[in-house]
Amino acid sequence: MIKDKPLVDKAFVLEKEMNKCGWTYVRLPELVPSKNTAFGWLRVSGTIEGHEIKKYNLQSMGNGVLFLPVNAQVRKKIKKQIGDLVHITLYEDKIPSQIQEELELCLRDIPQAYACFLGYSEREKREILEWIYLAKTEEVKLKRMVQAIDKITQSAIA
Repeated sequence: MIKDKPLVDKAFVLEKEMNKCGWTYVRLPELVPSKNTAFGWLRVSGTIEGHEIKKYNLQSMGNGVLFLPVNAQVRKKIKKQIGDLVHITLYEDKIPSQIQEELELCLRDIPQAYACFLGYSEREKREILEWIYLAKTEEVKLKRMVQAIDKITQSAIA
């Protein structure tokens, strides 16, 4: 299996905001906020010092720079603190095509709903697919798919 090229694969300094509830984070100046998501977030998976992270949102600092929050639990596991260098490898976390295929297969049984879904903008489709994909369990993923089909069907009928 060929793995995508990482978005980043190098060492960064762990930083902390200097206010009362400041976050610990890694600034990622090489990456730019996404124009296709709320708040410019970019969903990634990868590793911090070999510790696997999945479905993390890189957030915008508001100045065109993204950052990766590093919570206390992760810092404890990797035995790092503010000011330390941490090696980070991140890949864009893309929605598997099988989710869209499964949803479309179900929608084909309801022609009006299928036509309605095909008429959605790419952003609307992506939001539905992300919502389904981000479910923590297969059971919740299935429940969300049913809810999405119901919502699309109701839109098609209205």
